[in-house]
Amino acid sequence: MERLIENELTAWAAARDRKVLIVRGARQVGKTWSIRHLGRSFEQFFEFNFEEDPALNGFFSGRLDPSFLCERLSAYAGTSIIPGKTLVFFDEIQACPNALRALRFFHEKLPELHVAAAGSLLEFALQELPSFGVGRIEYRHMYPMSIHEFVEACGNGAALELVCRDQPDAHDDPLHAQLVDLTRVYTMIGGFPAVVSHYVHSRDLPGCMLLLDDLLTTLRSDFAKYRKRVPTNRLNAVLASIAAQAGGKFIHSRVADGLRSEQVRNAAELLILAGLVHRIPHTSAQGVPLGSQAHSRRFKMIPCDVGLYQRISGLTLSDELVKDDSTVVNSGPAAEVLVGTELIACSRPRTRPELFYWHRESRNSNAEVDYVIQQGRDIVPVEVKAGRRGGMRSLHMFLDSHDSSSHGIRTSLEPFSEYGDIRVVPLYALGNTCCP
Repeated sequence: MERLIENELTAWAAARDRKVLIVRGARQVGKTWSIRHLGRSFEQFFEFNFEEDPALNGFFSGRLDPSFLCERLSAYAGTSIIPGKTLVFFDEIQACPNALRALRFFHEKLPELHVAAAGSLLEFALQELPSFGVGRIEYRHMYPMSIHEFVEACGNGAALELVCRDQPDAHDDPLHAQLVDLTRVYTMIGGFPAVVSHYVHSRDLPGCMLLLDDLLTTLRSDFAKYRKRVPTNRLNAVLASIAAQAGGKFIHSRVADGLRSEQVRNAAELLILAGLVHRIPHTSAQGVPLGSQAHSRRFKMIPCDVGLYQRISGLTLSDELVKDDSTVVNSGPAAEVLVGTELIACSRPRTRPELFYWHRESRNSNAEVDYVIQQGRDIVPVEVKAGRRGGMRSLHMFLDSHDSSSHGIRTSLEPFSEYGDIRVVPLYALGNTCCP
């Protein structure tokens, strides 16, 4: 299955001024697979996994000079490491802090050697090295597969490209109907590569649910690795509450009786570090950058994947299968999680994406826009809606009160269309439209 980040990795490998590369992301999003795939374009590819082979730590217990390390790693692997022809990949590098520290020296003293690294809990190690690799390391961020990538994996990429290019407005367009069906499936299974691969090869939805349950168990088992910071049961409670509160402002007091706001906040920060949830701050959105007008105490939170959200929430496959298209899109939190994770997954991988929402409360009227994004200097409100014409009052209110917004986006399962300054974009085309 092709990933959108592969073009970025290929460009990194070809760049003369490249630095050491670290691919960041939650467990099971495909970091290792993508780097291995890149390794096929090299004459030689060496993978050193610090969790599978703890003996590797011994090589980094003394001198961290790259030539010294390559000499010993070559002897250990039984083949020479040749700069310019070899890709060296350090996986689960967080298990060897000295290996992390050594990365900067590869850029300084052996820049012609291609070196990449990744790790499932890497963010925790990086947090403890605040000045790590400044100017010597570059990053790429990975997330679960987007709808775009899912459609490609299912063999319908040509249909997606054609529909996005021609933007048909007919409801009976067969390509549109095909893509809507795939979007419904994606809403149920999400974008974790192992789950998508199982669906692509078997079309077995119950089997996908079992894989999601296994994945959720694996992710929760990681909680034990950082229980010194936050107890495991508290992390589970906060994760469950984030799923339950998805689609609305996150309220600390709703998590569990007896937990203080600070305890909830610390647990949520760890879940964010692990890549399992995303924080969506409120912004007044009166100018760019949007983050400069964010309100730190007003925010939403969503799980990192819509399939994972469904399993955390205990939603059943049978319930999802009987929903009509309008219910799928207008089912509240699930639709908002779907759109939020899609915007994140399709963002540029060089920087960590930022999503915001907008909410206005007044005596006479309340208004809320699900997401606000920045496109160049333009501020674009994005809202999930069902139906043909209704439900756009908040979008109009936002556009009337924000001079820097030329248009808004309503995303649903209906085809491309426009209502004045509001563009209707099908869910399957959201990434293509908002994150080119």
